[in-house]
Amino acid sequence: MKNKKRKTGFIILCTTPAILLFIIFMIIPTVDVFRMSLYKWGGYTQNKTFVGLENFTKLFSNPRFYQSFQNSILLIVLVTLITFTLSLIFAAILSREKIKGQNFFRIVFYIPNILSVVVISAIFSAIYDPNRGLLNSLISLFRKDAEPVLWLGNQKLVIYSIVIAMIWQAVGYYMVMYMASMANVPESLYESAALEGAGKISQFFSITLPLIWTNIRTTLTFFIISTINMSFLMVKSMTNGGPDGASSVFLSYMYQEAYTNSSYGYGMAIGVMVFLFSFALAGILNAVTKREEIEF
Repeated sequence: MKNKKRKTGFIILCTTPAILLFIIFMIIPTVDVFRMSLYKWGGYTQNKTFVGLENFTKLFSNPRFYQSFQNSILLIVLVTLITFTLSLIFAAILSREKIKGQNFFRIVFYIPNILSVVVISAIFSAIYDPNRGLLNSLISLFRKDAEPVLWLGNQKLVIYSIVIAMIWQAVGYYMVMYMASMANVPESLYESAALEGAGKISQFFSITLPLIWTNIRTTLTFFIISTINMSFLMVKSMTNGGPDGASSVFLSYMYQEAYTNSSYGYGMAIGVMVFLFSFALAGILNAVTKREEIEF
């Protein structure tokens, strides 16, 4: 009985600091965001006016919100699908195929993930530079008299330019995660499948994917959260939401309204919508991808 009490006390002692930090830095700020979304406040004075749902009414009638919502959805879909596909392909190749310099390729693919967002933004801003950028220089080799393409200044191209930068940054990280899962798949399963006449593609879909599906489900949730967060950092560093809001996303729009336009209450209303959207999307994704876990 004493040992059980000691064990319980030890567990409480170890978990209490983490629980307190979680409450202080996560629960309380989240609740405060919901509370402040009901006020009209500039953020720098003590004058707060309770307006109820007026901020949300204003939000849903603002075309800028729908534009940022559309851009965020586009980024989530494109970055998730392309990064997920490339990460799986590269992980399968580096895990299953005998390639010289495998460790070198693993390091090269992972390097973008250890770079700061500012560095990545600077790299791609230089690549997209209309006058001296690498991309326009390559195009000019094949089209001598072509006008420089404004990759970050064109309303139709800017969001796709950001997509490429985000994919380049994320592929290596998820590739390493998938490689770690694939390393735990018994080689005997592949040997048995090969004896049955199954090719490598068939082995990938019938053995590899089902056995690493739990990891895939987890990373898909990461995709949503990280894309929403990373899109703000990329947009803020590369375009600041321009041109004319064409690259504005959820968090950049929230930041602009809360801290630039001094509409803190309205900005928190945007934050509430981002929270609810992220939570709902993650829940839907988990429900859709749920399947019976396969053990080996």
